[in-house]
Amino acid sequence: QVQLVESGGGLVQPGGSLRLSCAASGFTFGSSDMSWVRQAPGKGPEWVSFINSSGGSTYYADSVKGRFTISRDNNKNTVYLQMSSLKFEDTGVYFCAMGWHTVRAYWGQGTQVTVSS
Repeated sequence: QVQLVESGGGLVQPGGSLRLSCAASGFTFGSSDMSWVRQAPGKGPEWVSFINSSGGSTYYADSVKGRFTISRDNNKNTVYLQMSSLKFEDTGVYFCAMGWHTVRAYWGQGTQVTVSS
C-alpha cells in the first residue's frame, strides 16, 4: 500500500529555512505526481505545491510562491520541499501526498513546522 514518511520539520524563527523530505514506497513513485499539503491549527488543508512525475512541471500556491521550492529524486523515491523566508503563518503540519487534491488515505502522517520567535 501507499506509504509516505515525512521528515525535516521543527521549530524555526521567522525568516528561517527548513527542508522537508518525504520517502515514498508501495507504489511506482517515478510515475506519480506528488504534492505537499499543510494544515494550520483550526483550519482546513491547504495544497501548497505540486510536482509532476518527471519533475518538469511544478505549481505553488500564492501563499508560498517565491519562498518554497518543490523537487524530487526518482532514484531515491523522495520528494522535497525547501522552505525559506518562513513566516508565522507557515506554521502547521505538512503532509506529502500522492497526486493532487487526493483523499487523506494518500497522504503521509505529517511533520510539524512551527515558526516562532
